Amino acid sequence: MGKILFVLCLPAAAQWTLPEVVERASRNYAGIQVSAAELRAAAARIQQVRTEWLPKGDFLAQVNRATRNNVFGMLLPQTVIAPISGPALESNAGTNVWGTATGFLISWEPFDLGQRNAHVAEAEAARAHSEKVLLRTRFEVESAAAEAFFTVLAADQTVAGAKAAAGRAAALEKIVASLAGSGLKPEADAARARGELAAAQGQVVQAEQTARLARAALIQFTGDPVEQVAPVPGPFFQLPPAEFSDAAVASHPALNEQAAALAQSVLRRKNLDYRLYPKFALQSGAYARGTGAHVDGSSGGGAAGLAPNIYNWGVGFSVTVPLFELPVVRAQREVEQQRVLAEQARTSKINQDLRAQVERARALLAGAQQLAAVTPRQLDAARATEQQARARYQAGLTNLVDVADAQRFLLQAEIDDGLARLAIWRAHLALAVAQGSLQPVLDAARR
Repeated sequence: MGKILFVLCLPAAAQWTLPEVVERASRNYAGIQVSAAELRAAAARIQQVRTEWLPKGDFLAQVNRATRNNVFGMLLPQTVIAPISGPALESNAGTNVWGTATGFLISWEPFDLGQRNAHVAEAEAARAHSEKVLLRTRFEVESAAAEAFFTVLAADQTVAGAKAAAGRAAALEKIVASLAGSGLKPEADAARARGELAAAQGQVVQAEQTARLARAALIQFTGDPVEQVAPVPGPFFQLPPAEFSDAAVASHPALNEQAAALAQSVLRRKNLDYRLYPKFALQSGAYARGTGAHVDGSSGGGAAGLAPNIYNWGVGFSVTVPLFELPVVRAQREVEQQRVLAEQARTSKINQDLRAQVERARALLAGAQQLAAVTPRQLDAARATEQQARARYQAGLTNLVDVADAQRFLLQAEIDDGLARLAIWRAHLALAVAQGSLQPVLDAARR
């Protein structure tokens, strides 16, 4: 009888290089998509402002049933009492009639003394600022993803060292158990060896947990399942190339964004003056009205006034001068001036912070390079010490504590040596982030 074999196929882990991780973060991170949507909104705002050149047109149609009592006298502008046209009658009756109205008004500014161009320029400045915000957000996300990539590599290196140490502890435990079983070593040494093995296995568990957490931080930017993340070490456990191109801090995305914010603030302050300019309007309108009321106080039939029967049209030119806007504009100009000063101060602060970041990164780089020159000698000494301690223990010349100490020293030396060269790459990354361009590190990673 034949057998049916079921094979469960699990998705293979994604082998990602550093440039691929950066590219995936740039494409998938939601924060970048938010900034991109805001940029599109700012671009659409420019088109909206350009519609100010178009004429404005309004159409009205209404029908009402109302009394027609009217009085002489002024009524100041308000929104509560409806106006009534026609002569004032001596009687004050509750007679009501139909009234209708329909009409349209077209208004256009033939010239505006530069006001509309100023509005467009302000909208374009807002779009430029949104574009710089997008670039700065993308750069920060890519930088954070690159740092998370290196964190995963460091965590994996620690896991590998912990597993190697656990293997040595297991081998030692077997040797000690055999010697204790034959009476050549005390049972206390066997118990100590078992304890050292358990401690080494616990270190493996902790290292693997740290590696999983590091992967969780990385997939925050890439959006992939954590079990499918397998960064490719590439050249990062080797010494990087000596030559690394430096980017100018002046081109940092954060500074570019701040320059756009400052330009936008300056333009807002400048455009306030246009609020004091007069507004010109060329207007044309036509309307028709109908009413069931007669001048002598009588009313028409039941349907009188349901259709317009009086027509008018007109063409005119009007000028509106904001007579009392100066105090308001002066106060707003002062507000915008203080905002300009704040943006200028913020620009200086960002410059100072970036220069400090560059110096810190260079200090990290110098220290990492010096450490990488020392750790190979430390590793060689630790290996020799561990081998000699095991040999001396088997020969009865030392105790198990010395062997355990030598193995722990070897574990730390292996981890330090593995991470020392990675630390140089991370320092180069920190310098690239401070200078505003990841390209030097990405280019070196592709070699």
